[in-house]
Amino acid sequence: MGIRGELFSTRFSCEGRTYFFNVKENRNGDIFLSVVESKPTETETFDRRSIVVFQENMEGFMRAMRTAAGYMEKASSRQKHETAPRQPPLRARPEGHSETKSTGRRIIVRKKTQSSEPSESKESKSKELG
Repeated sequence: MGIRGELFSTRFSCEGRTYFFNVKENRNGDIFLSVVESKPTETETFDRRSIVVFQENMEGFMRAMRTAAGYMEKASSRQKHETAPRQPPLRARPEGHSETKSTGRRIIVRKKTQSSEPSESKESKSKELG
């Protein structure tokens, strides 16, 4: 196992942004994908935003990602042929999923706990991720 539980890592850079795709394993043996966007700021630091997708949620995450990518392709080709202003897209929440927190462009996705242990807090689980 690599540094900080990393099992695999790759990156993609474009237009001043770098995306890191890191497959990791936490102390409990849970495997998850960490996607990090990093871009330079005006003060010579880096602005980093990330999401975490656990292995058991990957199929649904990829299905939603493909649906969104398909919509982007359709909207892009339609935009080339239309001149009228577009309506903002409707946001549907997948059935059985809680709403994600959003601040500007930052989206935080949290794993639903399956444990029935009341003494285990969300804070202790989030510390185990890093």
